[in-house]
Amino acid sequence: MKRLLRNARVLTGSGFERGIGVLVDGDRIIALAPENDLAARGVEPRDLEGAYLVPGFVDCQVNGGGDVLFNGDPSVEAIARIARAHHRFGTTGLLPTLLSSDIETMRAAIDAVDRAIAQGVPGVLGIHLEGPFLAAARKGVHDAGAFRAPSREEIELVCSLKHGRTLLTFAPECVPVEVVRELSARGVIPCIGHSGASYAQARAALDAGARGFTHLFNAMTPMGSREPGVVGAALEDPASWCGVILDGFHVHPAALRVALSAKARGRIFLVTDAMPPVGGANTRFELGERAIECHDGRCATADGTLAGSALDMAAAIRNTVDMVGESPAEAVRMASAYPADFLGLNDHGRIAPGCRADFVLLGDDLDVRETWIGGERFA
Repeated sequence: MKRLLRNARVLTGSGFERGIGVLVDGDRIIALAPENDLAARGVEPRDLEGAYLVPGFVDCQVNGGGDVLFNGDPSVEAIARIARAHHRFGTTGLLPTLLSSDIETMRAAIDAVDRAIAQGVPGVLGIHLEGPFLAAARKGVHDAGAFRAPSREEIELVCSLKHGRTLLTFAPECVPVEVVRELSARGVIPCIGHSGASYAQARAALDAGARGFTHLFNAMTPMGSREPGVVGAALEDPASWCGVILDGFHVHPAALRVALSAKARGRIFLVTDAMPPVGGANTRFELGERAIECHDGRCATADGTLAGSALDMAAAIRNTVDMVGESPAEAVRMASAYPADFLGLNDHGRIAPGCRADFVLLGDDLDVRETWIGGERFA
C-alpha cells in the first residue's frame, strides 16, 4: 500500500528540507519529490505537522533493554523484547551484543539471532560478539575469566551466522593477524577494543582487515607522545570507523570534538552500549554474579566500574547536539547513515528512493514521537 508522508522537515542528503514529500510503498521508499507533485498521484497523505522526519537509528552495541540482558537470556524472545524497548527511542536496527562468555552461550546467542532474523523480528541486523578474545588489562566490566585465544572451533563459530552481520570486538595482542585476516575475508567485521595493544599491534590488525574500534577511548591504550597506542591508531587511520558512547560518563565532549576533527566526516558513529534499564522498569540488574546499579543514568558495579549505559539513541543524539555542538542533522547521521555505512547496509540509515522505510518522527526537542520500521509504525 502506498502512503505519502508530507508537511515534515525531512532529513535528506542536503540537510533538513521542507516541502518534500516521501512516498512509501510497502517497506520501501519509492520517491522523494515536491509534495504537490506526489499529491497529484492520488495517494492518501499523512500530515506530519511540521515535525522532523529522519532515518531510523542503527545501534551496533545493545547489551540489553526492557529489563532483559542478552547474556542472561540468549533467546529469540529476549531479542524481541530488547528490540521493542529500543524502538521507543527511535532505534530501527540493532545488533544484540554478547559480552565475553563461554562457547555454549556464544553458540546459543548466534543461533537465537539467526532465528530472530529468519522469523522477522523487527530491527535485528545481526550480532555483536564483544569478546571473549580480549585483554585482561583492559577488561572493563567483562569477566576476565572468560578471556581466551580463539580456537579453530571458535573461529568457525564466529563465522557461522547465516543471516545479518557479525561484528567481533577483539584485542589485537590476543588474536593473530592471520586470524583477523581470515575473519574479515569470511565476512565478519573485526573491531579493536578492550585492548592494551601498542600502536604497531593495532596498525597490524587494521592492515589485516580490522574495520573499526569499539567505544573509542574506553578500555584501550590512550594516545601518548611516544606511544600513540590504540587511540592514536584509531585517530590516524582514514579508513576505519569508531563507535562512541556519548552519555556524559564514558567520553568527555572535548575528547570527542578532537576525534571528530581528526577523523573524516562519517567515520564516527553513536552507540548506546545499552543495558537492561533502557526502556525497562528496574535500575538494578545482574551481570554474571555481579550486581549493577544505575543512578542518574550511570550504570556501574559496586567498585565504580562502568557497566554499559542507560543511554538510548535519541538521548545520544541530543547529547551530541548539547554537549558536543554538532547540528541536529549531523547528530542524526551519526546515529543512522554512518553506522549503516559501517555495517555495509546501503539501504538503511537514509531517506532516499530504494531505502527501507525506517523512520523516526522527532519533535523540536528531538524527542521521539513515532518510530516506523519497514513502513509500519512500531512505537
